[in-house]
Amino acid sequence: MRGTGLLRWVLLPLLAVSAIAPLGLLLMVSVSRDWFAPALLPPTLTAESWLDVVEGGRLGSAFLRSLELAVATGGLAVMAGVTLGRALARQTGWRRHAGAAAAFLPVAVPPIGLGVGLEVSVLWLGLGGSFAGVLLGHLVPAAGYVTLYFMSVFSGYDFRVEEAARTLGATRLELLRRVVLPLLRRPLAEGFLLGFLVSWAQLALTLLIGGGRVRTLPLEVFAYLHAGQDRYAATGALLLTVPPVLTIGLVKLAVGRSEAFPV
Repeated sequence: MRGTGLLRWVLLPLLAVSAIAPLGLLLMVSVSRDWFAPALLPPTLTAESWLDVVEGGRLGSAFLRSLELAVATGGLAVMAGVTLGRALARQTGWRRHAGAAAAFLPVAVPPIGLGVGLEVSVLWLGLGGSFAGVLLGHLVPAAGYVTLYFMSVFSGYDFRVEEAARTLGATRLELLRRVVLPLLRRPLAEGFLLGFLVSWAQLALTLLIGGGRVRTLPLEVFAYLHAGQDRYAATGALLLTVPPVLTIGLVKLAVGRSEAFPV
């Protein structure tokens, strides 16, 4: 037991360093100017790339566009996932397996293969290179993930609670507002977070369907990196980490306050 405790105290600092060190290096690169090997520290510092974000430049606009896409994808994925996951959870036999396989397909297919198929569909709908087309492309894998998640949630859900509420005279709206939503508060928040994260760092689908016209943050980071603009690429990479961390923290806080025993 003593050896296990010692190993834990050794591994935990190493894990913390491995998680923080890359972010620290990105932060240094994002504010450095003319920093070349073998110099250990940048000779001069600049906030140029961060000012671009604050003043609504390329990085700032791309950040907002990615945020819009991720929020919309998360919300729509939850709506689809709740409906489909609930229906699949109440099925049995081959129907349940076939539905689960259909939901898992866009998750399992490589993004490039999925993107090519979606690009043809989006072009046929006349949405190629548009925000709506990219949103539709992000929604396909996000809905698959969220559907599988809610299928698991509803597999352990007690539908007798809803039957009891109907017996007591609850209308559909009252049933939704007073029974279903309070019971599913945490799964809904987690489902939204899952859909949000699927969209947030999406690169292949955005590039194929958007045709380079829908400039999201991952696309800008990719472009700056290939152009040798390390300072802007590092700033964009740091921005990519902000919403996931904040969203996880907010969901944790909201769920903890809404339950009798905070998690």
